Amino acid sequence: MAAAGLLPVTQDLPTLHAKLQGLLWFLRDALSISNAHTVDFYTESLWEELVDLPPETVLAALRKSALEPQAEAQARLAESRPLLEAEMGSGITDFPKIFSETSQKLVSAEAFALAAKCFSMQNLGICTPFEQLLVALQGNQKQKTGENVKPVEFMNVKKSHEVQAMSELISSIADYCGIKQIIDLGSGKGYLSSFLSLKYGLKVYGIDSSNTNTHGAEERNRKLKKHWKLYHTQSRLDVSGLTLKMATETKERNEMKYKADIVEICNNRPANQEKISASNFLPAVSESVISHIRKKMENLRTQSHLEENFCFDNALSLIDLLPVNSSEPTSSSQIPSKEIEMLEENKERRKMTSKSHESNIYSPLTSFITADSELHDIIKDLEDCLMVGLHTCGDLAPNTLRIFTSNSEIKGVCSVGCCYHLLSEEFENQPKECPQETWGFPMCRYLKEEKWCCGRNARMSACLALERVAVGQGLPTESLFYRAVLQNIIKDCYGITKCDQHVGKIYSKCSSFLEYVRKSLKKLGLDESKLPEKLIMEYYEKYKPRMNELEAFNMLKVVLAPCIETLILLDRLCYLKEQEDIAWSALVKLFDPVKSPRCYAVIALKKQQ
Repeated sequence: MAAAGLLPVTQDLPTLHAKLQGLLWFLRDALSISNAHTVDFYTESLWEELVDLPPETVLAALRKSALEPQAEAQARLAESRPLLEAEMGSGITDFPKIFSETSQKLVSAEAFALAAKCFSMQNLGICTPFEQLLVALQGNQKQKTGENVKPVEFMNVKKSHEVQAMSELISSIADYCGIKQIIDLGSGKGYLSSFLSLKYGLKVYGIDSSNTNTHGAEERNRKLKKHWKLYHTQSRLDVSGLTLKMATETKERNEMKYKADIVEICNNRPANQEKISASNFLPAVSESVISHIRKKMENLRTQSHLEENFCFDNALSLIDLLPVNSSEPTSSSQIPSKEIEMLEENKERRKMTSKSHESNIYSPLTSFITADSELHDIIKDLEDCLMVGLHTCGDLAPNTLRIFTSNSEIKGVCSVGCCYHLLSEEFENQPKECPQETWGFPMCRYLKEEKWCCGRNARMSACLALERVAVGQGLPTESLFYRAVLQNIIKDCYGITKCDQHVGKIYSKCSSFLEYVRKSLKKLGLDESKLPEKLIMEYYEKYKPRMNELEAFNMLKVVLAPCIETLILLDRLCYLKEQEDIAWSALVKLFDPVKSPRCYAVIALKKQQ
């Protein structure tokens, strides 16, 4: 284990259970909003069934809450939390009622928004700060990063942001635990795996269920390696700054300097030897080697555009620009023994550097991973390792944690999940004959004893991005409105009350509601010729004044989304806290939620044997 500080203190299991209890108290009434499907908004009169407020009042309250300055929001939360806790305990409280005790309808949008903030991840006080964790893991050790390369050249801005943050954390955990092998589950296109291998020198196995992804990852990694070698040989900076200076000087001045150096080297003057030794150069260099250096300097100039995307912090001396076999002196008698020794050391160092780059292995593999998967059958040279996953889909995230707890070789885990709607739920109206034994949710004993169920629509709502909506990247209200009105047309004109088929992304291909309805009916296999244009437009005009109801209802879902995500992630953290051999576990906010809404990582380390 590397020299580092103590890991941050995290909350124990009883404290997390208390947080869960409060969150469940709020969600028992609020989940009815998240579980309502937008498609059925008008057919099932959802606004009248679930909300006892005008839509304008709800929208105004939610917008005010979203735009509230952080300092004021924190002050209000501090005042409201004791009142909420008293309400939860059925004590006397001044906290306004959120839902009607008789009808269970929403009666206070302000109280709803405030409670949702109180029970969100960032305000429950259960997250460990990312920077604090990095400092503890790294201690006084400088992170070994090889070339400090930014991945924007090879991936989009979102993926680049995710890969940089997560790879630094994984590398720090690996150094802390003294581990070199990484298993990346759900590795997809291999962005994270390639970066961990090439930048941090880790041995990575990327496992994905898609053969197409595996082959694509191999090809992408091959191309990335070619780029890496190019930058490694052409874009290194000299320790003394000499290389950078040469690259920016004019060609004529460089030519004069090289000629002067060649004359001095050939004459082997004592004054020159002192100069050469100070710059870590060789006392005897052939004309071809001088030409080689000159070409390297010119390549650096011509490749200057690469420096916009790639920044190299680790500098090498000018000797590193020489070919490995070019360093032999013309005569050993001309060189002091100390410099011969230096020559051999430099030569060996370059060979080791080259060898280490070749040993940075990323191996894409194809395998469908379940909680019962035997890693030894997939990875023949399995050793002490870390298991990681960047946006592992559905059940793969909880299964990653189960595999971690059941395999002694896996010493740590860092998992960022996504696609909550694809989680399997143990208590979600499963058939009695269902043979499944492991479920995506719940994992911890507390929620299993409660037989807690979110429901698919609520889990789908958990994927909504409140932070993006707050900065103006709002919901597609009109497309949702079109779909809800279409559902009424299908019900009234075709007698179909439940339509399981998906219309898909037809809205973006249509210029009007009329065109949308025609194309949608055709895709659903319904005879659209029986509906005259006038009838279709009558539906549009009838429901258009009620579009604000749909907008307000969806905003309620967005505000509630962080609470449902908190429940899912707290379940995973509590599961880890229940395991006896785990020394440390936490939830960490890794990413900017505007760039990457699924931004929380579940991290755990096992006890040292």
